[in-house]
Amino acid sequence: MTKFFAATSVLTLGIATTAFADAPAKIDVLTTYANIAEAKYDDSLIAAKSLQAAVNALIADPSDATLNAARAAWVAARVPYQQTEVYRFGNAIVDEWEGKVNAWPLDEGLIDYVDAAYGDPTDENEFAALNVIANPSFELSGKTIDASEITPELLGETLHEADGIEANVATGYHAVEFLLWGQDLNGHGAGAGDRPYTDYVQGEDCTNSNCDRRAQYLSAATDLLVSDLEWMAAQWAEGGEARAALTADETAGVSAILTGMGSLSYGEQAGERMRLGLMLNDPEEEHDCFSDNTHNSHYYDGLGVQNVYLGSYTRIDGTPVSGASLSDLVVASDPSLDAEMKVKLANTMRALGRLKSTAEAGFAYDQMLERGNEGGEVLIMGGVNGLVDQTKTIERIVTLLELDQIAFEGSDSLDNPDAVFQ
Repeated sequence: MTKFFAATSVLTLGIATTAFADAPAKIDVLTTYANIAEAKYDDSLIAAKSLQAAVNALIADPSDATLNAARAAWVAARVPYQQTEVYRFGNAIVDEWEGKVNAWPLDEGLIDYVDAAYGDPTDENEFAALNVIANPSFELSGKTIDASEITPELLGETLHEADGIEANVATGYHAVEFLLWGQDLNGHGAGAGDRPYTDYVQGEDCTNSNCDRRAQYLSAATDLLVSDLEWMAAQWAEGGEARAALTADETAGVSAILTGMGSLSYGEQAGERMRLGLMLNDPEEEHDCFSDNTHNSHYYDGLGVQNVYLGSYTRIDGTPVSGASLSDLVVASDPSLDAEMKVKLANTMRALGRLKSTAEAGFAYDQMLERGNEGGEVLIMGGVNGLVDQTKTIERIVTLLELDQIAFEGSDSLDNPDAVFQ
């Protein structure tokens, strides 16, 4: 469901849009936004290459140590990437690409072995239990697919979203996550996935069969993630397609910034990623469900919204990237509204920070989702309420800046809760 916010008034709190400070040129605001995007995707690429090196080390010498190092590299890689998600909804080039690298949830039985309780193929997805790692050929759309060698091309061009089904996620962070952790079979109990390193040992000590093909899949998926991030980083560099599209129409570019902020805050994060899972009390409704890393994903999504508004981002090497911001544009017309936005962003980050620190102390996100867990509900709803509240101020900024009608992504969990259970 899409939630529409119309921009109809140029008055805020009864005060006309008289300048209180020198407003930056819109092109300068857009340049900062693009510079931050370039830095974030470049950081995501750097972190993915570190993950790639750790995966290669795991495959070359499987052990508890190399598996844990690869897992740690995956968690670290999520930090810069999640901060890019605010670029999705306002920039078509990002939204069309994003499913390659961050699609979820996934039917993991498409990829590898799963617990018997997982079930069989369904009417909705005949490939839900394909297990391509165990099957060097399979039928797809009436054709026999040669999967004897698992390559990035096989994953990205044939297997990903096979038969047009979104749950057939074969690529990206979450495919790699599953191959590093395996299924989380703990339900609402403590613990993440616990795949043994011996799933990558070659020869007679291999566990769960097909260790050579599992290594092929993990390597191919990680290589593809790196190449996909290389492509997107280039789109935001000088002369890149994403940067050119953003700056082609300055007013539309500012609308794109606000569309991304509002859609991620409201429908995507507050709704589909947080409120929906709480309503369903479903531990599978986690973003990073195999690794129990969802608290970090939520936190860095929120941080991405904040640093876009403020026009400031700190790279993973500590280098700051900043410049003229949306905040500067708002404060020039209505300082009180800018202050309100900053306060609400800070409130959201405090709520997401509490959720993050509590999870890191041992109360995992899937445990918070359990029905009747009042403490978990308070933590999750603190984030939801902050995100919804900041979206209301984003709506007011749309009006202040006299932008055309903007459609923010919605969610039944927020807009029509009864529909969730129909």
